[in-house]
Amino acid sequence: MVWVIGCNGMLGTELCREFKNGGIEFTGTDRNVDMTDFSSLESFASSLLSGGKKIDFIVNCAAYTAVDKAESDEAFARKLNSDGPGNIARLAKKIGAKLVHISTDYVFDGSADSPLTENMKINPLGVYGKTKAEGESAVAAEASEFYILRTSWLYGWDGKNFVYTMIRAMNTHESVKVVNDQRGTPTFCADLANVILTIIRSGNVPFGIYHVSDLGETTWFGFAEEIKRLGVKYGFISNAGCTVNPCLTFEYPTPAKRPAYSVFDKSKIISAVGNIIPEWKISLEKFMQSDLFDRTKIV
Repeated sequence: MVWVIGCNGMLGTELCREFKNGGIEFTGTDRNVDMTDFSSLESFASSLLSGGKKIDFIVNCAAYTAVDKAESDEAFARKLNSDGPGNIARLAKKIGAKLVHISTDYVFDGSADSPLTENMKINPLGVYGKTKAEGESAVAAEASEFYILRTSWLYGWDGKNFVYTMIRAMNTHESVKVVNDQRGTPTFCADLANVILTIIRSGNVPFGIYHVSDLGETTWFGFAEEIKRLGVKYGFISNAGCTVNPCLTFEYPTPAKRPAYSVFDKSKIISAVGNIIPEWKISLEKFMQSDLFDRTKIV
């Protein structure tokens, strides 16, 4: 069976949905099991094992993701992004489970000008990226059978995300300004969940670090323009006259620095799981077309 940690988050919710639809036996925990406390993790695992359940995989979707808040909340961000993953990895090794751990493009500094490969040197800019990098190191130090999946610009049906935020802003403002000098790739949660499902089902994907995002690249401004086009098309944006204007990062200051370039090279993951990752515009339209699109988040 698969144990999903952080099952109530955006990715965790989607992953549990994929497992249910795919007939994969799973259990999920969130704040009811404290990943920063090894004994709490061990106690929950013991309850499953004593009930005759074998934990084959643990998928860690839990993290401190408030990028700007992390700058003034470093201790707690480290507990969730570094200490927690270390505990999970230690437990996974102890019980003989494989671990899938989710990481981020923020472990890079954004200074590259060509797609990022897994063996490039990391150099995080802020607390969020630093603690996530520490989490990667903790997983590698504690576990022997693990997958670290770095992803970027994640959005999904459940929880807050850039797509819902933009549609809501476009419906309530005559214009919006969006950064046009940060380049990367939007990633639909369902696509990342499908990669995880494929890894679990395959049983022969080599362990290691993988870069997983949708295909193609754009800027946040380009992403917003496509959101507007599809939002108007599907009737989510009533204010079609709203203007989307590009701006530069320095015009929109934030406590945490963002990497200016975080386009991933996906050749390694495609070689491992096959050509199952869609182009980002196709996935964005799928997201909006679905009955799972949450209209309450755009008003």
